[in-house]
Amino acid sequence: MTLQQLFQRIGDNPNFLLFYFLVIPLAAIMAGILGKNEGHLSPWKYLYSALIYLVSVPGIFAVALNAYFFLFQRGDVMQTDVYLQILPVIVMLVTIFLIRRNVDLSLVPGFDKISGLWFMLFSTMFLMWLLEKIHIVVFSYLPFQYLIGVFIILFALIYLGWRRFVK
Repeated sequence: MTLQQLFQRIGDNPNFLLFYFLVIPLAAIMAGILGKNEGHLSPWKYLYSALIYLVSVPGIFAVALNAYFFLFQRGDVMQTDVYLQILPVIVMLVTIFLIRRNVDLSLVPGFDKISGLWFMLFSTMFLMWLLEKIHIVVFSYLPFQYLIGVFIILFALIYLGWRRFVK
């Protein structure tokens, strides 16, 4: 099964996907009501962590898919799949907003890891887009080991910059 076939099957029968993306924000709302001002305590912070990961993984995948589709494939905006390209991002943002109302996100276990993943993914996509725009011909006169060195240095700079930004 290809990714396109999977997307087609989900588009043909989106009930499970809609249920999944409806239950997670509702769980965040219920946790906010039941655990008012207790979001930093042990059972609630782990629930919030699970909810953030449950929406962030599909949301990050949708953003990466959108970036690939629009930046590299030069896709048409009118052909955007609402269930797979828009809904995960909206639900991710809404869920994180709902959770943030009850708890400081720095107290949620693993949130620093997922935000680091967001940053690394978006910076990598930006670098890929930048390299695609300037064409790799510019680097063709460099030996291959220098090109690898440039990528490692860029990756290290992005990593170090992110670590300093977070702290």
